[in-house]
Amino acid sequence: MAAISRFEDIEVWQESSRRSPKVFELTNNEYIARDFRLRDQIRSAAGSVMDNIPEGSERSGRKEFIQFLCIAKASSGKVRSQLYRAVDQQYISAEEGESLIAACSLLASKIAGFISYLNKSDIRGQKFKDRA
Repeated sequence: MAAISRFEDIEVWQESSRRSPKVFELTNNEYIARDFRLRDQIRSAAGSVMDNIPEGSERSGRKEFIQFLCIAKASSGKVRSQLYRAVDQQYISAEEGESLIAACSLLASKIAGFISYLNKSDIRGQKFKDRA
């Protein structure tokens, strides 16, 4: 794997940036929009997935990056849980929910794969370049 110089080049970030607007669009649904707490929870979790990937990568240490990827993965789980709640409350159809839940599950799997790669990697991060 080539060195990552910009978080915008990270595949899991790119995918999360495509998912986040879909979550926001879904939360404009009249039923979810009126359930302010649920709407804000889903939006916050979707934003957390997207935001924690660059936050970790910008810290320049592999272990810190992995920590923030774990947070992003956990936030993806929270999005899925909130989507199940929206389906249970009949705010959205099962089909709408299942489609986005599947996409979020796939993203979480990709984040887990990236974490696994980094855990096995000798890459240490920018702040350790001058240290052997």
